[in-house]
Amino acid sequence: MNAMPSARSADAGAELLVPLHRLAHGRTGDKGNRSNISVIAWRPEFWPLLVEQVTEAAVAACFAHRQPRRVTRHLLPKLQAMNFVLDEVLDGGVNDALNLDSHGKALSYLLLDLPVRVPASLRPQLAGPPPD
Repeated sequence: MNAMPSARSADAGAELLVPLHRLAHGRTGDKGNRSNISVIAWRPEFWPLLVEQVTEAAVAACFAHRQPRRVTRHLLPKLQAMNFVLDEVLDGGVNDALNLDSHGKALSYLLLDLPVRVPASLRPQLAGPPPD
């Protein structure tokens, strides 16, 4: 998915399709053959969009090539964050995996490319993380 937003229409109800990294940042951890991926909203107004669209089904589809046995989403609304646990996606874990990313640290980057629909009215907030 390209980082450039694309408008569906020019009316007030227009939507943009943008990669998740325009709305949130992420971090990946591992434990055995499990990967956990945290997604944290850049801004409070992005949180409802994340809850609605970054679902267990969407994440499972994003990682279909890794064939997760199960994807579980844990919501952390006070932090405007969510944590996904993907079972059996690390080729056996650090000690067994022969791939270059045996810890699965790059998996959050795959998820952050997930397309998300955003109201066009939020376009000004999509420039990046909020200032300190």
